[in-house]
Amino acid sequence: MTSSPCPLVATGQQIGAGWTPALSVVKALAALAEARRLGGKAVYWLADEDHDRLEVAATVGFQGERLVRHRFRFQAPEATAAGWLPWTAAQQREAEALWGGLPEPRAPTLRGHALALGAPLWRRGLTPFSPTDPAARGPIQGELERWRALGLERDLVRQAERLEQAGIPLPLDPREQAAWFSLDPASGLRRRLEPGDPCPRHCWLSPGAALRPLMQSLLLPELAAAVLGPAERAYWRLTEPLWERVGLTSPRIVDRPSVFVLPRGLALTAGQLEALRHSRWEAFSSDPGSLPSAALSGLRPDPGWDPALAQRFTRELSRATQRLLKLDRRLLRDLAARALGRDPERVRQFLFPLGRPQERVLPGLFWLRDEELLDRMEASLGKGSRLVLLEQK
Repeated sequence: MTSSPCPLVATGQQIGAGWTPALSVVKALAALAEARRLGGKAVYWLADEDHDRLEVAATVGFQGERLVRHRFRFQAPEATAAGWLPWTAAQQREAEALWGGLPEPRAPTLRGHALALGAPLWRRGLTPFSPTDPAARGPIQGELERWRALGLERDLVRQAERLEQAGIPLPLDPREQAAWFSLDPASGLRRRLEPGDPCPRHCWLSPGAALRPLMQSLLLPELAAAVLGPAERAYWRLTEPLWERVGLTSPRIVDRPSVFVLPRGLALTAGQLEALRHSRWEAFSSDPGSLPSAALSGLRPDPGWDPALAQRFTRELSRATQRLLKLDRRLLRDLAARALGRDPERVRQFLFPLGRPQERVLPGLFWLRDEELLDRMEASLGKGSRLVLLEQK
């Protein structure tokens, strides 16, 4: 009697300095939760084959309470894939000056840095998986060559045209972005392959972003589900006609939840969170009373006035109204501060730094350092929550 295969749930992210962005932690814990529901295992796909240098190098830190942008520099050719970027003692010192103490990288590369930071997730049962591991990658080269001979680029273009006609936005355009690259496993250099270009003998075939979902299922044959964010889900749509052509079955897609870590002592509803995002201070006061601008409500020039005087009166009234509307905003902000027990604008900046949700801006290491926070995050995601609001302890 043979045992049934163990279903896998995968998620992942292009590896970035400091596990930026923090939403990669959310995806990892969501994959763990889904795997437990299925009685399977969760895999974290280290997207170390990508070569978006700006994305992996750009992050943020804090100087006191002030958020500061930071970009790491890597001494490697521009087309070097993320997993091969050097993470030297100099980068480690730079990172510790930005974020405080860090675990030593498992290898002197950005991949080694990411593996070290992810240790709290590996202890929870998540398995890191690198698609650039030679033991996994070497055996599939023949199948990738077969795929390339199928002319999948044409299918991608036709699907992109169908999606466009349906009014569905394309996160990447296969008419412009290459479907295939070569990847040198010795140096990590990744080069675009045009249709008909041979892949150099010493290189691996490397699928572009649109074809990566297919390679993921090829490398993880028991893949049952994938936790994806909105942008990922959009470009997976490009592959919809391709699964049957390559002889694979598409995994079930699970939407990535969102997590916000709130300032200590603050409780918010989902509606209040959205109001904070758009600075709608009026949402925090059911009865703000009479607003300053109401004093000018109903004022009109007298019909008997000289037209020039009436026109000037209208201009001055408009200026005065604009000034009083600013006072309205100040009054509503003060009322919101009373309801929240703190300045709502500072709360907004905390939850939406640089105008975006904190999970898209902050490095994940801030959350990975806090085991108790990870416990509460994992418990909430295990209940199937799509939006998790957790208070700092």
